[in-house]
Amino acid sequence: MDGVIYRENQLIPGAADFVRALVSTGTPFLFLTNNSAPTPEDLAVRLNHLGVHGLSAKHFYTSALNTAEFLSENDPSCTVFVIGEGGLLTALHERKIASDAIRPHYVVVGEGSTTMERLAKAHECIERGARLLATNPDNWCPVSSEKTRPGAGATAAFLEASTGRRAYYLGKPNGYMFHRARRKLAELALTEPENVVMIGDTMETDIRGAFETGMQSYLVLSGSTQFENIGDYVYHPTRILQTVADLVEEIRTGVPSDRLDSPIFHADGFRSNKAGNRHQTDIFAFHKPRPRPAMTK
Repeated sequence: MDGVIYRENQLIPGAADFVRALVSTGTPFLFLTNNSAPTPEDLAVRLNHLGVHGLSAKHFYTSALNTAEFLSENDPSCTVFVIGEGGLLTALHERKIASDAIRPHYVVVGEGSTTMERLAKAHECIERGARLLATNPDNWCPVSSEKTRPGAGATAAFLEASTGRRAYYLGKPNGYMFHRARRKLAELALTEPENVVMIGDTMETDIRGAFETGMQSYLVLSGSTQFENIGDYVYHPTRILQTVADLVEEIRTGVPSDRLDSPIFHADGFRSNKAGNRHQTDIFAFHKPRPRPAMTK
């Protein structure tokens, strides 16, 4: 959500109108986040404080929920030793996955601070045979416009280095996160998978994950990706937007917006047209009158 709906504690202009358009048209949507620390209820409260009202836990899907579903589906009787915060602990508890500090089946690493004592305990569990699982691969996370903090990926990398064992990384861009989220949207609206669009600001997670799972993707330039860097990647978004505000009228009317830009790739990368604006083509238009479900970062 950071970079798509808000930056730090400020809504991106037009983000509240975007969400209101989704709600008013009955378009099912989920907010996807690699942050395993908050619960869906926490995120609904935060967005309410920022000015996006009327959301509930069902509108959010976190890497913590994804991890709990993964374990419940693949090893339902497992136990875990957790490095992480409330959102991850709650998700595992709701799936009846027990904590075990003696001989767990998995060491699960999520977002949040830890101590050398807990890292040493996790190291010991892995040496005893526990498998290493991370809620997401992010090595760092933004705290403010000037500060970052270590992410779950960095903690997992520490344990990989100390134990010589490889971690399995869930969350974006892992296809399991996208498939599970798409399944939740289908449960909400009986929608077809091809009618789902991923909206995100990060090429490495949002756009890559959508590309690898065969989903349409919209990249917004309001977050971590600059337009001039898009050509560095071998995969590309279906459409490029300045912000989610560019979608508001299209969602409300079903008519493709002339504010949407589609990437044109050349041998020398993405480039602008002679007028200085990115060339706009109808690569992906809303041909059906019904609104499309959306997943946003």
